[in-house]
Amino acid sequence: MLKRLARCIREYKWAALLSPLCMVGEVAMEVTIPLVMAQLYDYGIAMKNMDVVVSKSILLVVCALCSLGFGVLSAVFASKAATGFAKNLRQDMFYQVQRFSFSNIDSFSSASIVTRLTSDVANLQMTFQMMIRMTIRCVMMLVLALISALRISVKLSTIYLQVMPVLIVALCCLVPLVFRIFDRGFKLMDKMNNTVQENIRGIRVVKSFVREEKETEKFTGVSAELAKNFSKAEKILALNSPLMLMCVYACTLSISWVGAHLVVASGNDPLRGLTTGELSSMFTYTTQILSSLMQMSMVFVMMTMSRSPMRRCYELLQAKPDLVSPENAVTEVADGSIDFDNVSFRYSATAKHRALKEVDLHIPSGATVGILGGTGSGKSTLVQLIPRLYDVSEGSLRLGGVDVRKYDLEVLRDNVAMVLQKNELFSGTIRENLRWGNPDATDEELIHACTLACAHEFITGFPDGYDTYIEQGGTNVSGGQKQRLCIARALLKKPKVLILDDSTSAVDTKTDAMIRQAFREEIPNTTKLIIAQRVASVEDADMIVILEDGMVAACGTHAELLESSPIYQEVYRSQQKGGEQ
Repeated sequence: MLKRLARCIREYKWAALLSPLCMVGEVAMEVTIPLVMAQLYDYGIAMKNMDVVVSKSILLVVCALCSLGFGVLSAVFASKAATGFAKNLRQDMFYQVQRFSFSNIDSFSSASIVTRLTSDVANLQMTFQMMIRMTIRCVMMLVLALISALRISVKLSTIYLQVMPVLIVALCCLVPLVFRIFDRGFKLMDKMNNTVQENIRGIRVVKSFVREEKETEKFTGVSAELAKNFSKAEKILALNSPLMLMCVYACTLSISWVGAHLVVASGNDPLRGLTTGELSSMFTYTTQILSSLMQMSMVFVMMTMSRSPMRRCYELLQAKPDLVSPENAVTEVADGSIDFDNVSFRYSATAKHRALKEVDLHIPSGATVGILGGTGSGKSTLVQLIPRLYDVSEGSLRLGGVDVRKYDLEVLRDNVAMVLQKNELFSGTIRENLRWGNPDATDEELIHACTLACAHEFITGFPDGYDTYIEQGGTNVSGGQKQRLCIARALLKKPKVLILDDSTSAVDTKTDAMIRQAFREEIPNTTKLIIAQRVASVEDADMIVILEDGMVAACGTHAELLESSPIYQEVYRSQQKGGEQ
């Protein structure tokens, strides 16, 4: 897991290496300062030697400035490395999401993906910066300060060695407890983000049903549970600070007591034992050693907090896309003929229910095919198999005489334009949205596609025409206008197969008829699959397929089905005036 995440450092590896090196320099200067101060007092002030006082004072200033310089450089390099790491990690994760199939996305909730790309990456960024800076500082400060203390007095240094195990044992007890709590906390954060996302997306429904108070209660419950969870973790971590202060005070008292006896016994003679200057430096080393242990405990806490985000980001990065282009993929689609040979489909390998069952269907290139069926009959599932949004579970599906699994995915989906049941427009101008279908489309091609989709008239009615800004999700246009813009966007791909998944449901019957008439006249060589609820939308199709419970219940022209299919007869009569007769 660490190896995979470390690959996100990439071009920032030099900054990641220079930061700890500069930190080593800063720590070395900080540890040197107490030794110089001891010499300043013992050999300068105590002996009234001004030459020593001046030289040691200059050396102290130099050490302080070097420490400051190394510290600033370490902070700059660490910041650059951490922000670069976070940028690369987000890019890798987002790129991975773009490669996901529908089944991959189904396994991660959208709120969870957003949380992983935002707060989880932010936590890892902070942890990474702390690791390459504070971890090195703590370890080097502990080692160098302890060595310096041992050089001054082995007897006094044993006091540190008695206190350190207490802190280490306490740390080992606290960290596992905190980890489990933070693990639950990040799952609750997913739940809270999902609540917010769901509420904002459905805000019109919330207000129309006057459910603001209920939604507020739901969010408050999740938020309170999250606060309670993190408060519990903070209470456990709060034990760390008083324990550390207790150890600092215990060491200070012990060193004062033992050190004073040693100074008195040596007569403050450097050659006979401990001096006053050396004792004062021992107090400084006490603070440095124990504070480095305290900082190390905080680093451990941050690393503990980051284990869950690390695992969650790793899960996203390592999730293998279910659908990929094969080796030596076919890069050209001959025509728009479609052949379903005994096709069955399950949404997951463990699912007992088959969404499609033994479908045999053969559609010639350029044909117009209507697909009817009740809710849950498998209409959308059937057409989603053609551009490999899902793969068939059994049987084979051929496009242009070649199994769709042998095509390059980009080539396949460029030749199959699909207007989904749920239409989606993106924030930007109408022109920008249309060019999703063809980035190089000219203005004439945009107008032609919009004319076929009966969208040109209402677009020119806007003050800014094709430069009219579309809000996120297309909230500033009607449902019918959104559907027609999505159809025009699909037509710009000039596909071999055009799939309309109930994409004219919000359009009036006159406009629906005009769109179908334009399709017959302008794109006769494109295979058109039209999923509809209205018989009028498909009655002039070359073939009408009736689906029931995932199976092809009937297939034929409008006249043939009126003669032979009870399901089609029932639907047709229920939609006609006077059908009760």
